[in-house]
Amino acid sequence: QVQLVESGGGLVQAGGSMRVSCVASGRTFSRDTMAWFRQPPGKEREFVARLAWLGGTDYADSVKGRFTISGDSGKNTVYLQMNSLRTEDTAVYYCAAGQGAIYSRGRDLYDYWGQGTQVTVSS
Repeated sequence: QVQLVESGGGLVQAGGSMRVSCVASGRTFSRDTMAWFRQPPGKEREFVARLAWLGGTDYADSVKGRFTISGDSGKNTVYLQMNSLRTEDTAVYYCAAGQGAIYSRGRDLYDYWGQGTQVTVSS
């Protein structure tokens, strides 16, 4: 059974930094794609960033230049380094994985999801 587990969330002040992690088990995703989505309070889940291990990276405009996705393919682990955090970044952050090099930002192309980790940015 494939499982994705996020960690590293918490409370941080605006302007600060935080790194969240995602560890996958049950399958190797080194030839596929892993991504981060987030769901702010009262809003729909939205794309944040993705990493295709044999492709490239992509970021939502709202986080470009502030967030960085990276990982260790051998450990099936991805990270999201978040800098210059804003109150608008407050959300539950979800890790996702899908088959192949996925370049779409659509949620339906990702087959596996973590349970999420809460990130709260205070002013």
